[in-house]
Amino acid sequence: MISKNKLKRFASVFLASSLIIGALAGCGAKDGATSGGSSSGGKDSDVIKIGMNLELSGGVASYGSGVAAGAELAIAEINEAGGIDGKQIKPVKIDNKSDAAEATSAAIKLATQEKVVAQIGSATSGNTVAAVQIANKNKMPIIGPSATSTTVTVNEDGSVNDYAFRTCFIDPFQGKIAANFATNTLKLKNVAIYADSSSDYAKGLAKSFKETVEANGGKVVAEEAYIAKDTDFKSILTRLKSKKPEFIYIPGYYEEVGLIVKQAREAGIDVPLMGGDGWDSPKMVELAGKDALNNTFFTNHYSSEDPDEKIQKFVSAFKAENKDKAPDAFNALGYDTVYWLKDAIERAGSTDGEAVQKALAATKDLPLVTGTFSVDENHHPVKTATVLEFKDGKQVFNSKVNP
Repeated sequence: MISKNKLKRFASVFLASSLIIGALAGCGAKDGATSGGSSSGGKDSDVIKIGMNLELSGGVASYGSGVAAGAELAIAEINEAGGIDGKQIKPVKIDNKSDAAEATSAAIKLATQEKVVAQIGSATSGNTVAAVQIANKNKMPIIGPSATSTTVTVNEDGSVNDYAFRTCFIDPFQGKIAANFATNTLKLKNVAIYADSSSDYAKGLAKSFKETVEANGGKVVAEEAYIAKDTDFKSILTRLKSKKPEFIYIPGYYEEVGLIVKQAREAGIDVPLMGGDGWDSPKMVELAGKDALNNTFFTNHYSSEDPDEKIQKFVSAFKAENKDKAPDAFNALGYDTVYWLKDAIERAGSTDGEAVQKALAATKDLPLVTGTFSVDENHHPVKTATVLEFKDGKQVFNSKVNP
């Protein structure tokens, strides 16, 4: 018998496939954009249209909304300063509802109807991958601000998706940094892994973490898994506790991780806990509780507490527009993505998709808020990572790690 989950996955894949076939035949979606505009898109004489295919509702709306807020600040700044080569940026924002099929539909609309210069988003790797084929077919550069999975830009056969890019570092780098932090910084050798088995993101981090721990002379004493939308983790946490790990790595998204941290502390697990950038959400404190989050860490793309002048200038500008709220990494990555795209369009001297793609791929030593970076042959940015920790419910800058 096929389970309900399998039926849902089949339906989603079927819908996504149907949408792709429609796009390749020249058809597009008819609704969903929150910003209008003429169909001439990126080739308008007075505007440059940029698509935003983001999770503005649904399970990871915190991520997509964060990217959008940062991107919109950058767009406002650029337009106020005269735009790009005298043209104003016009965003076309579509809510993909945290769903891969919706992300595919949004990409089709942006490419074939809105004819945007490029697409920003999605925030998650899975939703970005869902749009990559559309981007490649239509020569529409797509930049995943926070899509850390290697599958966004590189296929299983090793081939590179020409029109796919990311602003963030990749999953293997996060896993490696976390493992080095556990074994070298904290000097802890016996570790456990508790990862989301339904997420390519979490599996990628877990794999890199394990390999690096073992290479550093450490030992993975237990490996357990959960599935997205799970809410009761008590029995597995009890089993993990019995293995007496000195450190537990929990790669995943905040919805489940917040509950895991809370239940781990309730189970008497007081060792350091660590994860990746999927932990970065204001809801983490709400779900886990500020006391439970003490002695927890996560890798991230930047810290608003970093004293770097460029970062503090961005923090001040964001706070001024967002009721004194400090910008998180998703805000910073959305902001950087727009400025990276601006730089590429200016270097290309054109809004033609192929020209912009080549300029993005040729990026070298570009200074942005989340670090100065260059793009390698796999369209991965080579850049700095940050380790943050929670103290009494607040994210605190711990350290910076260069690639």
